[in-house]
Amino acid sequence: MRAVFIGAAAVALMTARTLLKRGHDVVIIERDKERIDALGEELDCGFIHGDGGKPAILREADPENTDFLFCLTDNDQSNIIASLVGRSLGYKRVVTRIEDPEFEHICIELGLEDTIVPARTIGRYLADMFAGHDLLELSAMLKDEARVFTFVVKQEEAGATQALDLPKDSRVVCCYRGGKFMLPKAEDALHADDEVVVITHSRNLPALEERWGPRKQRRRGH
Repeated sequence: MRAVFIGAAAVALMTARTLLKRGHDVVIIERDKERIDALGEELDCGFIHGDGGKPAILREADPENTDFLFCLTDNDQSNIIASLVGRSLGYKRVVTRIEDPEFEHICIELGLEDTIVPARTIGRYLADMFAGHDLLELSAMLKDEARVFTFVVKQEEAGATQALDLPKDSRVVCCYRGGKFMLPKAEDALHADDEVVVITHSRNLPALEERWGPRKQRRRGH
């Protein structure tokens, strides 16, 4: 498989080194030429000198033959813009790093589904460890054809959870209102801009994407 990284920050380099050890192809886009020269002596991967948010640079990185685009610079706005450009150029999967949780809602509305907030994830992990909880990654818990889908409630969809008319074998797991975790019942009302998490069968993903996916969300400004 092939991965392109925008930015040579610590998280990007750690991930890139792991992928290289596993035999994958890696390309790193970096603005700092001296940084590229230094990394070139220790990493056996491709490098592109330039701004990873520019369409010309991302085209040079070959989106058609790339499996993942990782936007992992230290600047949230740059990562979001690069992710949108990368998606428009046809990168199969785009991962967006943000440090400010306030941007997460915007990323969901923009259709950047693979958004990570490293500081929060680590903080929760350490807090759970401190409390003595067993730590299970969601990806390890989801087996067979189970999948998770997330979307933002539109104004016209506000109302009872059961009124969402989800596909068969789909259920609302939880939602976030103003960043606060909630467990809604079927009769509970959803508000516009609530972030809803659904567990569903993989066969339902195309229908859910058609209803709430990137193109739909962008029309309301996703």
